[in-house]
Amino acid sequence: MIETFRAIVGDKYLLTGSDMEPWASDFIGKFRQEPLAVARPASTAEVADLVRAAAAAGVAIVPAGGRSGLTGATLAGGALVISLDRMNAIREIRAEARVAVVEAGVILSHLHEAAATEGLVFPLTFGARGSAMVGGFLSTNAGGSNVLRYGNTRDLVLGIEAVLPSGEVLDLMTGLHKNNSGYDLRHLLIGAEGTLGIITAAVLKLAPQPGAYATAMLALPDLPTALNLLNAVQQDTGGAVEACEFMPGDYVQAYADLHPEVGLPFDRPYAVTVMLEVGATAPRDCQPGPDGAVPLAARFEAILGEYLEQGLLLDAVIAQNQAQRAAMWARREAAAEVAGTRAPRITNDVAVEIDRIDEFLTRADEVLARVDPAAGRSIVAHLGDGNIHYTVWPDSSDPADHDRIVEAIEDIVVDMRGSFSAEHGIGTFKLNSMARRKSPVALEAMRAIKAALDPKGIMNPGKLLP
Repeated sequence: MIETFRAIVGDKYLLTGSDMEPWASDFIGKFRQEPLAVARPASTAEVADLVRAAAAAGVAIVPAGGRSGLTGATLAGGALVISLDRMNAIREIRAEARVAVVEAGVILSHLHEAAATEGLVFPLTFGARGSAMVGGFLSTNAGGSNVLRYGNTRDLVLGIEAVLPSGEVLDLMTGLHKNNSGYDLRHLLIGAEGTLGIITAAVLKLAPQPGAYATAMLALPDLPTALNLLNAVQQDTGGAVEACEFMPGDYVQAYADLHPEVGLPFDRPYAVTVMLEVGATAPRDCQPGPDGAVPLAARFEAILGEYLEQGLLLDAVIAQNQAQRAAMWARREAAAEVAGTRAPRITNDVAVEIDRIDEFLTRADEVLARVDPAAGRSIVAHLGDGNIHYTVWPDSSDPADHDRIVEAIEDIVVDMRGSFSAEHGIGTFKLNSMARRKSPVALEAMRAIKAALDPKGIMNPGKLLP
């Protein structure tokens, strides 16, 4: 089989032995599995040939992109890894239609740069944008910091191309905004983590690049007040809030300990800290007036001033230039760095309704104190969409103890009708959670779809479905 794969992609692009090392472990280094081989095709046709050959021999296939996922979804023991990294062409940026036609191996930050040359933005963004690839973030339906304004990945995809487990190519590469012609197979593949096929290309939505940003670090009395402020700014700016990120005081202090050159955002510590960013595209909001003030920033400052006068805002630091804005974002995007300062760690990526985040955190802290009194935790949250990253540093290294902590957190999430997986996906790490928490009816429907499209079970087996 290795020679068959080699004949398809060429000797240089069929890796075995030590050359497979980058694909042999997951991003966080928790597990290591040796693939059968790693193929690096250059085209959809080569992907299709690889899939047909593997299917004929009953060889498992694991698609891979930038491998920056956090759930073990690209572990590939004994499987053929099909890496999309060579399929990295940005085929078109169609500025008038505001779409980008891209291959699955395009790195997110490269797409950002290409869109910016046309005065546009692909609004999906997160910390791993320098390594994450289109196929990967589509396969996990990635979220990130701008979901509040632009939606999840699913909301940003117009068309898709994928190789099915049969080796057939599903071509849905249109830029249509309306297409009511049956099942939406595009959305079925997005978020499927490569278990139903290999995404090879996509047509993605672009948006106007904001001409001005107003970004601030805010200290507030509590999270309900922060949510009220978010809603007030949303209403006043016509829904122009790009991000609203909650960082509690202990997270801010932990980041300052790691980066003393940056320090704390305020003269004193606060328990509730939020980074709020607004972006405007209309020239009337972006062009400085006679006094040199940018209207967006002036209005933003006025809103914050009103909250300060009412005692609903304790402190505020507004970015005065791009360097200060970047520093604020760096603090928020260091969540993985802060979480990685201690081990072992348990990553809980959950979602609740946005007006119940405070309730969840209160209940989770109470449960953690009862289940593992010596445990520590690190929290960041996308306040505008209800996604909470509740990382626990357990006192024990026993996997059974870790599972008890996860179950206790899940109990709260389920009671609040939330989700135990908000944006990271399932992979292998959350299979137990899927078995415990996902509706049996939903699981059976998913298994039926998997069996219909992948009857041999060769496409990323052992992932997503318990």
